[in-house]
Amino acid sequence: MSDMNEKEMEEFDDEENADYITLTDDDGNDVSFEMLDVIEYKERSFAVLLPFEDEDDEVVILEMLMADDPEMVDFVSVDDDDLLEEVFAEFQKKYENEEE
Repeated sequence: MSDMNEKEMEEFDDEENADYITLTDDDGNDVSFEMLDVIEYKERSFAVLLPFEDEDDEVVILEMLMADDPEMVDFVSVDDDDLLEEVFAEFQKKYENEEE
């Protein structure tokens, strides 16, 4: 989803929906995700997301940046393929010993 540059998290503090978020892409479309994890890597935070409507089970990795409002987070696409691979490798390492 290359058109999803900056997004705002909705209902971030809603404990009941803590693992689910809806982001708005650049075209104004709402896309819902399950938040699998937040990976801290090289002093940056990345959200590992699974789109609800994606049957391929491919995750989306977006960088999380604090917005002016402390209750809001901006999600930004990561254009560096090497960085994406490194963050995904950290995500895999974290869960390699867990069984689903």
